[in-house]
Amino acid sequence: MRVLLAEDDDGVAGALTEALYEHGHLPTRVRRGEDVLARHRQADLLLLDLGLPDLDGLEVLRKLRAVSGLPVVVLTARGDERSVVRGLRLGADDYLVKPVRLAELLARIEAVTRRAAIPTAPTAPAPRTIRAGDVEVDLDARRVTVGGAEVRLTTKEFAVLAALAGRAGTAVSRQQLMDEVWGDAYLAVSRSLDVHLTQLRAKLGRPDVLTTIRGFGYRFGG
Repeated sequence: MRVLLAEDDDGVAGALTEALYEHGHLPTRVRRGEDVLARHRQADLLLLDLGLPDLDGLEVLRKLRAVSGLPVVVLTARGDERSVVRGLRLGADDYLVKPVRLAELLARIEAVTRRAAIPTAPTAPAPRTIRAGDVEVDLDARRVTVGGAEVRLTTKEFAVLAALAGRAGTAVSRQQLMDEVWGDAYLAVSRSLDVHLTQLRAKLGRPDVLTTIRGFGYRFGG
């Protein structure tokens, strides 16, 4: 997999580049946010440090999400809650705080890319569209409309919504959601799920569509 590594610390970048290469990935290291924006189309995943010399990493993420759904794992020393929440809301697929164990980083990368992949089928089945009121979720086209108007979701937001819509009318536990969307429940940050659900509700503007089942999980539709 082609990994674009945005990291201005030579020591950290060298260690990560070597580790990624040893585990079968093809890393490309850049130092500046502008380089990320110029080269993101040549990558399958972005590892993004927030402390870049020319642009703040969160601004890079905001600009990237305006033009690309490239999977992004934030890897930074900023562990304060405000930065974590902002990163997830701006569209990061995962957020890791340095120092991070290599095994965990590799597992997170694998989970993010696995969940971001769009499965293809040899035949074209009938579209699977789930409706709740005027909210429509097309699972095959990965398209969401509310009142006929398309709503733009990040890759992770759509994955959360699809996991719920695919079981419309059925309660889905938090652990099921984290396992399906993030890969392995033990790797998922519970707060990530809360942030993405908050963002989903805000974008859909239909509070009755996503119901919280206290002490268990969530339900899409009636």
